Amino acid sequence: MIDESKPFIPVRIAILTVSDTRGLADDRSGDALVQRVQDAGHVLAARMILPDERALIADQLRAWCSDPAIDVVISTGGTGLTGRDVTVEAHRDVYEKEIDAFGTVFTIVSMQKIGTSAVQSRATGGVANGTYLFALPGSPGACRDAWDEILSKQLDFRHKPCNFVEILPRLDEHQRRK
Repeated sequence: MIDESKPFIPVRIAILTVSDTRGLADDRSGDALVQRVQDAGHVLAARMILPDERALIADQLRAWCSDPAIDVVISTGGTGLTGRDVTVEAHRDVYEKEIDAFGTVFTIVSMQKIGTSAVQSRATGGVANGTYLFALPGSPGACRDAWDEILSKQLDFRHKPCNFVEILPRLDEHQRRK
């Protein structure tokens, strides 16, 4: 539910597509996320495409988590079960805390669309250095589902009863001096 009495607070979101074969001209999943981010009123803070290389992905996630102009990182691609699918491992290399329920809720949403094939996704979410990170599958449909059913709500300060935006300023409170 959206509380219209609260102001909308845009967050700054970076989009990372993980693919050995895609470029900006044919990155349909990245395009779907960019369009939804901007349509919602958020700020596209950065966009990049990287190959399925764990160290490269983790390094980019860390760089964006260190950038005060980025609040959220959403990656697409590399969450499956094949040998080249290493995005989840790269995310977990960076996480301070995993948002376990994100993958569970994504699976529930996916089950409604693709049935038991949802079991093949390893979508994940976490927090690092005061930044939210989400790893989504590489299909445009999965990106739309994750945004429309989960992220659009949790990244809206007006969403009740709670949302990710309201606790964003406290994600790195353990790093501040007391």
